[in-house]
Amino acid sequence: MAGLLGWMLYTWAGWSEQADRADMREWLDNTRIFRKTLAELVREYVDLVLDENPGPDHANRLKNKRNEIEEQVRATIEPTRVYSAQLPLFPEVYKLEIDFSGVSPPTGKEVAPILWESSKPKPGGPGRAQLHTLAFDALVRKNATAEIRMEYQLHTYNQMQHQHDEYRFWQTLAIIVVLLSLLFVAFMVIRFFRRERARELDRLRGTAAAEHRERALLQAMVERQLVEKELLESRVKQQEAEHATEELGRKILEQQLDTAHLESRAAEAEKSALELKSQLYASIGIMAGSYAHNIKNLLVRPNDLLTRCIEADGTNHEQQGMLQEVKITLGTVTERLQQILRTVRRDPTNAAIARIDLAALVRESQRTWVEMGRDKWKIAVIADTPDHSLWVNGDLSHLQQAIENLVFNARDATFEMRNHLRDEAKREPDPSLRKNKLLNAAAWRGEVSLRTTSSGDYVVLEVQDNGIGMTEEVRKNCLKTHFTTKRDNALYEGYSAGMGLGLSFVAVVLEHHSGTLEIESAPLRGTTFRIRIPLAPST
Repeated sequence: MAGLLGWMLYTWAGWSEQADRADMREWLDNTRIFRKTLAELVREYVDLVLDENPGPDHANRLKNKRNEIEEQVRATIEPTRVYSAQLPLFPEVYKLEIDFSGVSPPTGKEVAPILWESSKPKPGGPGRAQLHTLAFDALVRKNATAEIRMEYQLHTYNQMQHQHDEYRFWQTLAIIVVLLSLLFVAFMVIRFFRRERARELDRLRGTAAAEHRERALLQAMVERQLVEKELLESRVKQQEAEHATEELGRKILEQQLDTAHLESRAAEAEKSALELKSQLYASIGIMAGSYAHNIKNLLVRPNDLLTRCIEADGTNHEQQGMLQEVKITLGTVTERLQQILRTVRRDPTNAAIARIDLAALVRESQRTWVEMGRDKWKIAVIADTPDHSLWVNGDLSHLQQAIENLVFNARDATFEMRNHLRDEAKREPDPSLRKNKLLNAAAWRGEVSLRTTSSGDYVVLEVQDNGIGMTEEVRKNCLKTHFTTKRDNALYEGYSAGMGLGLSFVAVVLEHHSGTLEIESAPLRGTTFRIRIPLAPST
């Protein structure tokens, strides 16, 4: 019974370390960073390694899963490593390894382990006894075994010393119990032989008393050393706290400096944006003035000749009607030119705001360009508008020019698409396939669709084409002034394209109409420009 009681007390001394191991195992088993635990990620990784039908993207999937495991390990360990000096109950992890030596993939290539090691050095000397190693199987199958191993220190040195003292206490208690039991047996034996061994019993009692005094003295010395050690550790912790406070103050100062730097950069960026806007308005005004002057000079002579032909004798009534129609058309061109010139030279903050039916404006634009699109551009210009009005507050000339710029941009995209299809057909080495592709390219027709709808408090205008589309780089830069992919291209000979002002003008107009522009495009899949302008309040 004395031996059983001593064994129980000895075992009780090791329960704290066993509980710590169980806590660390539960932490690794239940920690979830990406909705899965580390063991679940290891099982999925081994399943990918042992997959007999890997597929073409097996290497990428294997790499992504390995990166996910490494990120899980890093996200699990880093917080405890960063705050270990301030939260002593957190574990101090020095090494975490996932070993796949028990996994045999079909390719026969050995699976490299996943290893994370702390940059902080491990404790040396007597402190090395505080390190613990936890190893358990994350996956056990017939032909695959994956093991997780971790080296850690769960408590700080003070608490670890407290545990060792508790361990010694229970060991001492177990020894005392055993000694008391033995003394009791010895007492019974001595009592049986007291007459024969009275002197020996006295000597043993004296020896026991001396040992007891020596043990008490040793215990007092140990307690004094423990008190001194606790005082030293408290001083060290105080110094660490002061250091942490200084470090925190330094970081706060750095953040304040970074904030001031960012504010300065934001002010510079705002100033640059204002300068670019000024340059944009100036460039558009100069270009528009130049174009207006040249076109007006070219129209002087045709107008004079038409006037002479109308006043001349010998023309019948039908010819007179055609000449009048041509003169009216030239007058309309001149008026439109003056309107465009006033638009680009006007200060956007002083725009002539009026109540405009955007649906009617889209239908009018479609009627203006449908005939030219069919006969000259070889494309279909379609309008899809509701029967009711869609009122917005804006400048009529601004919005009219913006819609025409989007139509011209869609027209140019269909030109490029038709040219691309022809080039692809010509590069076909098979004569029969080349003939079919050429016929398909000749039968292909471009299409530009104008659609207006209402969405909540906004009117939505979409200009969609089935043209060449845009790459991501072109889509990001297409609104910049003078950015173009058409300059010096013979495909646009004779068309209003290549100056890089069309879409930038649209962006300026929308900015002063509180509108937004969304662009959806992909190479060879067409482009959709989606404009949102606030609805005008009902009168």
